[in-house]
Order: sequence, then structure tokens, then C-alpha cells
Amino acid sequence: MSEVKKIATRESYGNALAELGKEHADVVVLDADLAAATKTGVFKKAFPERHIDCGIAECNMIGVAAGLAATGKVPFASSFAMFAAGRAFEQVRNSVGYPKLNVKIGATHAGISVGEDGASHQCNEDIALMRTIPGMVVINPSDDIEAKAAVKAAYEHQGPVYMRFGRLAVPVINDNDDYKFELGKGVVLREGKDVTIIATGLPVANCLEAAEKLAADGIDAKVINIHTIKPLDEELVVAAAKATGKVVTVEEHSVIGGLGSAVCDVLSEKAPTKVLKIGINDTFGESGPAVELVKKYGLDTDSIYEKVKAFA
Repeated sequence: MSEVKKIATRESYGNALAELGKEHADVVVLDADLAAATKTGVFKKAFPERHIDCGIAECNMIGVAAGLAATGKVPFASSFAMFAAGRAFEQVRNSVGYPKLNVKIGATHAGISVGEDGASHQCNEDIALMRTIPGMVVINPSDDIEAKAAVKAAYEHQGPVYMRFGRLAVPVINDNDDYKFELGKGVVLREGKDVTIIATGLPVANCLEAAEKLAADGIDAKVINIHTIKPLDEELVVAAAKATGKVVTVEEHSVIGGLGSAVCDVLSEKAPTKVLKIGINDTFGESGPAVELVKKYGLDTDSIYEKVKAFA
């Protein structure tokens, strides 16, 4: 069997921007002295006159992006998630969210899979922060194909969008002919009747593998990929919860305020269901190899399998 193709979604972001630049002259890409890491350097090479390096000044970068959006441009402001969502939160809220400007934020190096850069750079809080901003769309793609589709969808959407990308290469799982990306719509990757696994971003591929292991134990798990956390596909979440009776959420993010919280908000109101949240449990990350960190913090295939098995 050939090895599964793996690509980091930050690579997908850079490549998608370059393609978008060919199609739309109003696209402008901003970066905060990290073009090589965020991969916006791909766009810079193709369109140097439309790439702005704002230096290590993320808050100012968001202000520049807001100004560009006010003149009719479509700016993609890019940096590590810790800086784009964390350091620049006030500017994102007041300069982009409040006036509802058409700014797209490309946040790379999210979650613990940043690896050796350690806790200071491993942003596990960004989804929670961005969810709280009125009108902000929050997207967390699971692979290369989905990430590229997300960038295109972000451009086509009128209003602020936050996109979350990773440093670690992840399996390509959406390479089927009928794949369709639609903002606010989840994707059923596997049908099941005993328990629903709702995942986002990096762990989605691991959840599919865990579901196969669960099947060998007689547990039929439904797997849903939620690429758009806000707006959430409430209809799909509620229907799945009613059908299986148990829900597990999996995310490379704090269990506080992320996908798990969004799912629980909906289910507590519309379909009270027992929920297990798998993610970063109210703790900071640490420095180490990305794959080892994913395993230590319980987001690898075996850990997900064991937790779901005990829950189901």
C-alpha cells in the first residue's frame, strides 16, 4: 500500500493565496516578518507589489489590513495564531470586527503541533477568542484540499474571516471527486449508529483511523468533520446527536471555548446529549517534537480510540 500523502495546511495557505492572486487583482497579502514560515512568501514571489511585510508589529498589521479593506481591497493578514489572534486581539475586535470590514486572517502554527517552539507559541485559545467576535467566521481545515477551498471561500465571503492552519504535515483525506466545501456545513466522513465523533483540523484523520479500530470492537462510530466552527452546522450536529445518543468532540485546542464548547452550546439547547470533549485540558503545552506532543496530549489515533471506547 502506498504511503498516505501528507501536507501541512500552512503550505496549502501559501499556495492557495498565489492561485487567488492570479484570479483577483484586489487580493493583498500582509505578513509580520514571517513570510517563510506562514508560506505567504509563495504569493510574494508571484506578486511582490501586492505583498506587504509589516514587520514584527502584528497589531499594526491588522490596522493596515482594515484600512486596505476600507478602500475595497481584500487583505489577507498573516501570522502565527498566537500573534494574529492573541497579540492583536484588540485590533481584530475593534478595527475589523466592529466595523465589519472584509479582512481575512490567516493564522498559521496553531495548536501544540507547533512543537519545539513551546508553550509561548502553541496557541490553544484562538478559536475561543475569535468565536466571541460578532460576525467573525472561524474556519479550521483538516487537510490540504480543505485548506485551499477555505481560502477561496474566505475570499468569496463578504466580511471578516479567521482561518487556522498548522505547521505539522497531515494526511490528505478529502481527495474524493464529490468533496464540496461550503461555509457553515459539516462533512460526514463515516456513517455510524453508536456514537458520533465530531472533529476539526489536525485530529480529523486520526478520528477516522480510531473509528476503524472501534469498528473492530463492534462500536459503530459516525465521524463528522467540522471545518467551519462559526457558523456551526447546528442541523447536522443535532441530527447526529439524536441518532447516536452520544457525542465526542476532538480538537487541537483548549476544551474551553472551542469546538467542544460550540457543540455543547447547541446540544444543551436543542438536544441534550452526553458529550465527551477531547482536547487540551486547561493546561499549557510544552516544547517537544510535534508528533510526540500530539500523543502526550491525547490527540493521536490510539488515545482517541481508547477514550471513545471507554465513553461509548
